[in-house]
Amino acid sequence: MSEQQEHLTNLLKQRQDLLDEINGLQNQAASKRELLLRASGAIEYLQQIGVKLPEEGDAAAEGEPEAPAVEGEVVNSEGDIPAPTPEG
Repeated sequence: MSEQQEHLTNLLKQRQDLLDEINGLQNQAASKRELLLRASGAIEYLQQIGVKLPEEGDAAAEGEPEAPAVEGEVVNSEGDIPAPTPEG
């Protein structure tokens, strides 16, 4: 097989691989679109029957405990995890 024929073979395979990937992405997009429509329908239904979320300040006013603030350190997954330091 000549170099040009090998090049053509590689390009044909690359084209098919790209077409397969595009088709897969289109299928994923269609699936996500369907989930979005279902979620939107459920949201619309709940809103129509009067379900509402509490306003931002309402949780504290109703006596619900607020979630405690979480403090931490971002750890790069490529490095070592730092050893805990004693507090005190």
